[in-house]
Amino acid sequence: MPSRSAVPDGKRPTLSDLAARAGVSVPLASMVMRGAKGPSAASRERVLQAAQEIGYRPDSRARLLRSSRSHLVGVQFDLRQPFHADMVEALYAAAGAAGYQIALSALAASRSEQEAVETLLADRCEALILLSPHAPAARLAELAAQLPVVSVARRLRPLADGVDVVRAADDEGARQAVDHLVALGHRDIVHIDGGRAPGAADRRRGYKSAMKHHGLTDRVRLVPGGLTEDHGAAAARTLLTEAARPTAVLAFNDHCAIGVLDTFLRARIPVPDEISVVGFDDSHLARLAHVQLTTVGQEARQLARRAVSRAIARLEGGATDDEREVVVTPHLVIRSTTRAPCRS
Repeated sequence: MPSRSAVPDGKRPTLSDLAARAGVSVPLASMVMRGAKGPSAASRERVLQAAQEIGYRPDSRARLLRSSRSHLVGVQFDLRQPFHADMVEALYAAAGAAGYQIALSALAASRSEQEAVETLLADRCEALILLSPHAPAARLAELAAQLPVVSVARRLRPLADGVDVVRAADDEGARQAVDHLVALGHRDIVHIDGGRAPGAADRRRGYKSAMKHHGLTDRVRLVPGGLTEDHGAAAARTLLTEAARPTAVLAFNDHCAIGVLDTFLRARIPVPDEISVVGFDDSHLARLAHVQLTTVGQEARQLARRAVSRAIARLEGGATDDEREVVVTPHLVIRSTTRAPCRS
């Protein structure tokens, strides 16, 4: 074994350090770390072992700077949305399978969409995938004039110039939820609304349409809500002040539904014995063992695959304009927060 090369404490090992440690040339070490053909099995094993010993990691940023292409897809997401975390995981898998990397830029209470997008542009991203963007369609069109843009989980009417859309059929998802509750025997079904959030108008429309279909137009009721647990909790507190409470609640999303469940629990209102609760998204929160929320699944993996596929098609010249909007059918996931009402 060659003698250990000196790597000063605190210094990141370089390719030269790796080559010296393995006793090979720098070009040979580079070929091994890039997975290129040519090095023998013995040389490859020696270099990889040396990399493990000295803690060498390839500098992907430096490689991107040397390349004419970055193969980097930027993803804007919201730290406050559990479904976005599920989407990010699915996007990593979809992009990796296609030979691309993901760069993330988050929205937060103190960080705007504009800041998140500008960071991705500065990182030399070749395309943008924006999760539930709030930006005006005109702004999305401006971005699409610079690079491929895919908007996920938001309907655009009309479609913004050059922007691709991948979304769930939110109205259909809400209809499935109402159909399920009506089949159980519920008639007093309240929808906690998402306000102006992406997807809210479609879910609202789907709820009203399903209630009308079942002859329950006179029982349609919207309670102001929103995206977060706090929004759900506030809506639930409103319901608790009423003498005649609904027997079922369709929340705007899972995060909102968690706020509803928590508020009912604190008020000793049993779910689903007294009130059934349905969410929307099928995020990881809904699947927690102590939650087991009945919800509408948005098919995160399929949305991610279609979004990445659309972005890459734009980059590589395989996109056609008749595929600019991809709509994925959601499906109801029945768990433990819905049952037949104990009163009608």
